[in-house]
Amino acid sequence: MARKGPDYAAPVRRILVSLLVLLLLAVFLFWQIDSPRAERMRAAFIDRFVPSFDWVMAPVTKASRMVAGFQSYARLYEQNQELRRELQKMSAWKEAAVQLEQENAKLLAQNSVRIDPALTSVSGVVLTDSGTAFRQSVLLNVGARDGIVDGWATMDGLGLVGRISGVGQTTSRVMLLTDPSSRIPVTILPSGQHALLTGDNTALPALDFIESPENLRPGDRVVSSGDGGVFPPGLPVGQVALASDGRLRVRLAADYGRLEFLRVLRSHPAEQLSDTGLLIPPPTADFIGPPMPPIADLQAAGADSDAAEATDD
Repeated sequence: MARKGPDYAAPVRRILVSLLVLLLLAVFLFWQIDSPRAERMRAAFIDRFVPSFDWVMAPVTKASRMVAGFQSYARLYEQNQELRRELQKMSAWKEAAVQLEQENAKLLAQNSVRIDPALTSVSGVVLTDSGTAFRQSVLLNVGARDGIVDGWATMDGLGLVGRISGVGQTTSRVMLLTDPSSRIPVTILPSGQHALLTGDNTALPALDFIESPENLRPGDRVVSSGDGGVFPPGLPVGQVALASDGRLRVRLAADYGRLEFLRVLRSHPAEQLSDTGLLIPPPTADFIGPPMPPIADLQAAGADSDAAEATDD
């Protein structure tokens, strides 16, 4: 078996470490000496050896720059995330602003509709749309406590929508012009002809009982006539349109696709006269001619003539 030689590595390593410690201690002590000569020697040492160590400091400089760049990137990432959150908030506010702008435009459009100054109105919000294959109506958030009466006309910002067909304490139902049960008398301008607007569950209600259809043209204005006291006269309804089947219909002015606010027009029925004799006014003081008999005599004479006719029969 070969004999192993002495190990000199450990003693040499200890000697080198000791010398390095002594050298560093000497440099430390030399650097602490407060003397003009020592200061000149330190300056000369720095000028001689430090510039040549740039290659040693290059990795440290690169690493410090990388750390600074990473910190800057982290700050930019945080700022980007904050901007994203603010953008989401701004998007929500923008959507709310657009909705408010649309509601404001509809309310302003309602105020711009020209109607009879004697008519006042109550504004309501559409709660639900109960349109079905057999019924076209909406529900308003105003009712009897707001003075709503069955039969009153309702409008949006563009034209006539329908009429009140049911009143509750806090809500009321509006029958739309497109409802199959809706029948309203209208006047067609400029010809002045009268017709009946009939709902048939379509977007274009039909015109029935037209006096002279040949005098009508597509685009003629259609307004409420006021006949029968159903609606006040002169309310805008729409325009005449010629359907594909050749039938005259009405393109409604109201925006049925976005019914959000409606105006309920307060209208009062015409006064009912119970005594037709009251329609005959008394003669004026300067009237020249035979004196008028009293109203009671006229009524008695009318009754006698009716009795005589009945006896002859």
